[in-house]
Amino acid sequence: MNFRSSFRFLLVFSLLFIAIDSLGQELPGLEDFNSKRLDYNQKGMLILGSWAVGNMIWGGLSARQQTGEVKAFHQMNIYWNSVNLLIAGFGYWQATKESPGSDFWHTLEAQQGIEKILLVNAALDVAYMAGGLYMKERGLRKSNERLVGFGKSVILQGAFLMVFDGIMYGFHHAHAGELPNFLEQISLGPNGFSLNIPLR
Repeated sequence: MNFRSSFRFLLVFSLLFIAIDSLGQELPGLEDFNSKRLDYNQKGMLILGSWAVGNMIWGGLSARQQTGEVKAFHQMNIYWNSVNLLIAGFGYWQATKESPGSDFWHTLEAQQGIEKILLVNAALDVAYMAGGLYMKERGLRKSNERLVGFGKSVILQGAFLMVFDGIMYGFHHAHAGELPNFLEQISLGPNGFSLNIPLR
């Protein structure tokens, strides 16, 4: 490698390092982007918490007046949504505690993280519904009204969570499209390398 090639390589490497390092600095527009992401999370947790409270009140009132399968259905709604309420409370607290920074890498990590969580949750929701169907069918085979009621409740709760997680994922995924793609400022081609560094 001659001097000219070495110098060119060093220059390209230095410019790449400057560009990538600049992404770790605070960048304009990212604070608003993060604020919107956190707002989605807060609203989502309020919806989940409202569903939980509504189910617990409905279940508490109805379970006293019913017997057998229907009573079991409402009991499971209470048990299930007690957990939902804890998750919603913790999630809301976490979303309000996090400050909307403007660091590119932190923003990218947080955005990808919430989308992955929602996709994993959606897969779990399908598993919940499958488990509920199994409980219901097993209860019908064994003439166990309590198991049938529990199964129907788990199917309902899993279906709600799948719709909820799907809608939340849709909002967050669409929001990710608003993330300024600063890496597009670097372009490599067959004839060379170009870098557009914004001055502000």
